[in-house]
Amino acid sequence: MASTDPTDTPIDGEGESTPTFSDLGLGDAVLKALKDVGYETPSAIQAQTIPLLLGGRDVLGVAQTGTGKTAAFALPILDQLDTTQKTPQALVLAPTRELALQVCEAFEKYAARMKGVHVLPVYGGQGYGTQLSALRRGVNIVVGTPGRVMDHLDKGTLDLSELRFLVLDEADEMLKMGFAEDVETILADTPDDKQTALFSATMPAQIRRISQQHLNDPEEITVKSKTTTSANITQRYLMVSYPQKVDALTRILEVENFDGMIVFVRTKSETETLAEKLRARGYTAAAISGDIAQAQRERTVEQLKSGKLDILVATDVAARGLDVDRITHVVNYDIPIDTESYVHRIGRTGRAGRTGDAISFVTPRERRLLGAIEKATRQPLTEMQIPTAEDVNVTRLSRFDDAITAALADQERIAEFRDIIAHYVNHHDVVESDVAAALAVVAQGDTPLLLPPDPPRRERAQREDRERRFDDDRGGREERRPRGGGQYSPYRIEVGKRQRVEPRQIVGALANEGGLRRDDFGRIDIRPDFSIVELPADLPQETLDRLADTRISGQLIELKPDPRPFRSTGGPRGGGRFRDDRDGGGRGGYRGDRDGRGRGSRDGGFRDRDDRPPRKPRH
Repeated sequence: MASTDPTDTPIDGEGESTPTFSDLGLGDAVLKALKDVGYETPSAIQAQTIPLLLGGRDVLGVAQTGTGKTAAFALPILDQLDTTQKTPQALVLAPTRELALQVCEAFEKYAARMKGVHVLPVYGGQGYGTQLSALRRGVNIVVGTPGRVMDHLDKGTLDLSELRFLVLDEADEMLKMGFAEDVETILADTPDDKQTALFSATMPAQIRRISQQHLNDPEEITVKSKTTTSANITQRYLMVSYPQKVDALTRILEVENFDGMIVFVRTKSETETLAEKLRARGYTAAAISGDIAQAQRERTVEQLKSGKLDILVATDVAARGLDVDRITHVVNYDIPIDTESYVHRIGRTGRAGRTGDAISFVTPRERRLLGAIEKATRQPLTEMQIPTAEDVNVTRLSRFDDAITAALADQERIAEFRDIIAHYVNHHDVVESDVAAALAVVAQGDTPLLLPPDPPRRERAQREDRERRFDDDRGGREERRPRGGGQYSPYRIEVGKRQRVEPRQIVGALANEGGLRRDDFGRIDIRPDFSIVELPADLPQETLDRLADTRISGQLIELKPDPRPFRSTGGPRGGGRFRDDRDGGGRGGYRGDRDGRGRGSRDGGFRDRDDRPPRKPRH
């Protein structure tokens, strides 16, 4: 049976014949590549977009992630590419390095039957040398994040003078991450006669303004998903207190028949902590977060694909764009605080028609998050219980039986060992069943095959009640402190309400340039002409030096200690404690990449940590 693109939604229609890719006007080379990978049926957005782009029209596409947008713009671009031209003909802007790499891989897959197509990913965190060498040799398509693309434009290393196609992918995400100014600047540096496609899951006023200013009489296409989560994914949840999580996960790993698994946590520090605990329990687990080098990330993902690794512990940002066939299970070890993250997370499984399982751990204080997810996805999650010791033992015995059955199938080796056992029985006067049991002990080692019974129900309920109270106390009394357990001190920066600055911009810029983490930020108070930010009292001088040239909204922040005690003025833009993601953020609180690290851009928005240093504003 022919398959569709893993992220596609096939066209539905009563009594309508479903078009094929060959009906859309694509050339033979592209069609052959699609046939090689088994794609025959285009998604709704592909069927509507491809003929328009082939016909030279600009397109404004409103579609959720997972509707097949990448093929919708990649296929017509490849079909019209002039491979003899050495300067870039197509530029695709994406909000994150993960999405940029995913788009790059798609272009290369669809260009498999074409000769001389060169696609270059351009993103922060990768050395300039590789990118500069490729640009000097000549590339046809550049896929990059706005920050690094701007760097190359400033250095004069990226020539867009002969650009024919421009794509803004997930444009609303780029705006949320603070890339608005960069995107506007890049658009202004491209030829007026280029063909432009803009794709966005939502259509805020700023996206509408950009489309009116930079697109030429675009055809607007809107594709709505029937549901936000795949029907192929079984969604369950587990009510569990915080101290129970590790044991609950271990038991789930015992009883669930999984191949590959991603376990999502909220912070980068928790990724390695949990991965280490799983390795100590005998599982092949690794951690990835937004801080790891791209080469290391690629090696880890390759190990997951090849089966050398079974469990990946990840943050949201690190797993964005990750597509591995082996992923049968997704576990939300920390339930996400927004429904969009939930949809992205569980979308790592159940792809291309395969089935998948999603299990979410929910503490008593997080019931409201569960309700929000069910309401947004319009799909109730089924409650499950922590597997009992009996459940685990049944699974272990079943696997033990399977191992014996598999060994018995190799009769040649069985015959060899039968003689050895007979020799032992004859010389030691022991019955064969005892010898078999002794061999099982040797094979099992020091780890018991079976778990002891769980405590009586009443005792277990009392323990869970104690743990639940611990959870509530933990949420109610926890006082944020900087790394190392020190104290906060107020610092003044010379941007405020007049610059329309927001807490997320302040956190993004300082975290990016100074290497600060979420726990390094206390309260943020935004005044008319300046702002007060609580930072660690023992902030190193080298960090202060790194922040000396930091700009927010194009203005130097001039960070310096403030001798006055912190007094929050409140208000809609500032004030209040800078709160942890597990509390859902606060007014004026920072809700960023949930990776424990903000991403600051020139205007203080979010961007890749290594994208580029601050630059002087253009005039």
